[in-house]
Amino acid sequence: MHYTRVLLKLSGEALMGESQYGIDPDVATRIAGEVADIQSAGVQTAIVIGGGNIFRGVAASAKGMDRSTADYMGMLATVMNALALQDALEHKGVATRVLSAIEMRAVAETFIRRRAIRHLEKGRVVVFAAGTGNPYFTTDTAAALRAMEVKAEVILKATKVDGIYTADPAKDPTATRYERISYLQVLQDRLQVMDATAISLCMDNKLPIVVFNLRTPGNVRRVVAGEPVGTTVTS
Repeated sequence: MHYTRVLLKLSGEALMGESQYGIDPDVATRIAGEVADIQSAGVQTAIVIGGGNIFRGVAASAKGMDRSTADYMGMLATVMNALALQDALEHKGVATRVLSAIEMRAVAETFIRRRAIRHLEKGRVVVFAAGTGNPYFTTDTAAALRAMEVKAEVILKATKVDGIYTADPAKDPTATRYERISYLQVLQDRLQVMDATAISLCMDNKLPIVVFNLRTPGNVRRVVAGEPVGTTVTS
């Protein structure tokens, strides 16, 4: 394997499948199978998952809800997704721990950096829930932050498209895919890869991001093996 410790960033929508809302158990099982595959190859895997399939704080605040309240509700949605993913992983025989930035000891361990690293070293998948624990920060930013805290070598940004394009490929048939792109160009062109805070954090700490299509079976293993899949964002 090209990488030995990775952080996989999943959107909440990744768990919906073809549904309009909630969690599709079949999709959770498929994602768990991809993670189990790289875990069995000796890759230490951490995961940050969003909550947009259940509740999206930004959308709620745009309709008049207090932004902090809406964001905390979104964080709780990520905990639900993390527990669903933990269940799917454990059905695959993968030891998993959910670490939450918001203390809720009945269902998850409280995030402590050294504890998270110890779990990874012991071969457990670590699922980080509740974002950063602070409103006004996205789960993209949480992914960048947690990746640096546990010393991950790369962020694997799982999406519905096979990389970063010059324009939206669904709207512009002439759009072409970048194989490599700089953090600065992502920021300057306002390419919707991750939010600007997350990109800036990765740029400052020289943490590469690989954007790839999660729906293609085996793509997680290909990325971790170093195959030219998707788009790599580097300095």
